Order: sequence, then structure tokens, then C-alpha cells
Amino acid sequence: MSMFRIFDIAGSGLSAQTLRLNTVASNLANAESVASSEEDAYRARNPVFAAVFNRYAAPQDAATAMVQVKDVVESQAPVLRRYEPGNPLADKDGYVYQSNVNIAEEMANMISASRSYQTNVQVMNTTRQLIQATLRLGQ
Repeated sequence: MSMFRIFDIAGSGLSAQTLRLNTVASNLANAESVASSEEDAYRARNPVFAAVFNRYAAPQDAATAMVQVKDVVESQAPVLRRYEPGNPLADKDGYVYQSNVNIAEEMANMISASRSYQTNVQVMNTTRQLIQATLRLGQ
């Protein structure tokens, strides 16, 4: 595998983790939001990733894969229904509907995404250092 191919692979991982972090941030920002109906309530979103293999690569590169974002899906967990007749968003029965974001789960997801991001940055830095060291051998 070409050393430069590593930058493509780690770069796709960086892009994927950036989207994951942005999705977590959006979920956390809407964690306490309420709506007047169950359909209008914010639902947590999660990215779906897939490994994409390059079938046209040379035999030595055949085992490499990039990360691709397939979709961003909404959680199917039920939203919380609370009785708050004084809330201006309450429906005719006095209920408001809160988002289904699980804050603890989102925090764990954020830590995992940031660690994955850091790992990809480290891979790129190590590869850069190896390339530089290789070039210095010819001096």
C-alpha cells in the first residue's frame, strides 16, 4: 500500500468523525426541547457508516477501505410526554412532548467520536513523520 493512501483512509475517518461530532452536538442542543405534538418533537439523529473497498485497486492495495457516510437516521425511541398545561406549547389535553435524546448516551458517543478523531490525526502525523524520515535517508 502506498504511504500516501494512508492519508486518504485517515482523511475519510476524520470526515466521518466530524459528522458524528456535529450530530452529537445537534442532539445535545435539542435534548431539552419540547413540542406540541409527538410528530414535531425532536428525535435523536445518528450517522450510519460503511467501509467502502476499492475493487479497482492494485493487489497490494486491495485490503484498504475508506469510511463512507451512508445516512443519518432518526432514533425510533419514544418521545417523553409530560403534563404541563401552563406551557404555551401544550396540546389541548395539556401535554408537551420532549425529545428522545439520551444525554448520557450522547456524551459517551461524543467521547468515542473525539477519540476516533484523535486516532486518525495521530495516524496521519505518524505517516508524515515516517515519510520525512525516509526522505532524510537520502541526504
